[in-house]
Amino acid sequence: MKAIYIEQHGGPEVLKFGDFAKPAPAPGQVLVKVAVSGVNFIDIYQRNGLYKMPLPAVLGVEGAGVVEALGEGVTGFKPGDSVAWTMARGSYAEYAAVPAVSLVHVPAHVSMSDAAAAMLQGMTAHYLTHSTFPLDNTHTALVHAAAGGTGRLIVQMAKLRGARVIATAGSAAKAQVAREAGADEVILYNDTDFQASVKQLTNGAGVHVVYDGVGKATYDKSIDSLRPRGMMVSFGNASGAVPPVDLLSLSTKGSLFLTRPTLGNYSSPEELKWRSGDLFSWMKDGKLKLMIEKEYPLADTAQAQIDLAGRGTMGKLLVTI
Repeated sequence: MKAIYIEQHGGPEVLKFGDFAKPAPAPGQVLVKVAVSGVNFIDIYQRNGLYKMPLPAVLGVEGAGVVEALGEGVTGFKPGDSVAWTMARGSYAEYAAVPAVSLVHVPAHVSMSDAAAAMLQGMTAHYLTHSTFPLDNTHTALVHAAAGGTGRLIVQMAKLRGARVIATAGSAAKAQVAREAGADEVILYNDTDFQASVKQLTNGAGVHVVYDGVGKATYDKSIDSLRPRGMMVSFGNASGAVPPVDLLSLSTKGSLFLTRPTLGNYSSPEELKWRSGDLFSWMKDGKLKLMIEKEYPLADTAQAQIDLAGRGTMGKLLVTI
C-alpha cells in the first residue's frame, strides 16, 4: 500500500511517500480502508521526536474510512461500515489497523472529510469544555488561537454551554473567524497585551479558565489572566513546550489549578460514543460548524505539515487518500 512514513526523526524532509506493508488486523483491531486523514500537531511532534515511538512508522493519528476486515474478537462493526477514529497511529496510508475501542460509527449525514476533521480537534474541544473544566453560564473562558482548528471548536462549544468567551487571535482576519464562531470579545495579541486586556474586560477579576494550546509563548500571561482558584488548561505546544513550573507560584497567584490533559485519558469507549454523538448531532443541526481549509493528496503530506506548523492556517487541514 502507499503510505507516508518515517525511518528517522527530523524535519518535513524525513517524511517518505512510498510502499509500506499493508497491516493485518490483530485481535481487537479493525482493518479500515482510509478515505481521509486529519493533519495535526501531534503528527509533527511524532515526526520530530518530541513524542518518541518505534521506527519505521506510518504517521497520522486521525482518520475516516470504510471497514475492510475484522480482527479476532471484534464485535459491533462489519465490513462496509463507515467509521472514524483518533489517537490510533497509521492514518497517512491507504489502510490502517485501528483498535476497535478507538472507532466510532459515522452516520450517513456526515461526510468522510467532516468525520476526519471532527475527530481529534472536536473530541479535544469536547473534553476540555465538558470534562476538564465543565463550563456553564457563570463562567468566563479565555481561548487562545481561537481561529485555529481546535480553538474555533472550543469557542463554539463554550457558547453552547452558555459561557462568556474572550478569544485571542493573531490578525484581523482571524479575529473575524473567532467572532463568527461566537466569541464575545477578541484580543489581537500581536497588537496589545492580552493579559491587560483580559483584566480590563473582567473588571480586574480575571477569567475562570484558560484553554491554551499555544504553550511557551502564552503560558506566563495566561496564568496571570486567571482569577483566584482559576484553572490553567495547557493542552498543546504550538509555540514550544512550557518550561518547568514553579509550583509555589500557583499558590502566590491565587491557589490556581494547572492541568496538562490529553485526549487519551478522556476517551473510554463510553466517552467516545458520548463525545462523537454530540459532535455529529450538533453538525447535523447546524450548531457546530467545521472549517476545512485545504485537502492535500497523500503525496503532499509534508507540505500540509509545513503549512500547519507555520500557524498561518485558520481551518482544518486534511489528507485525502
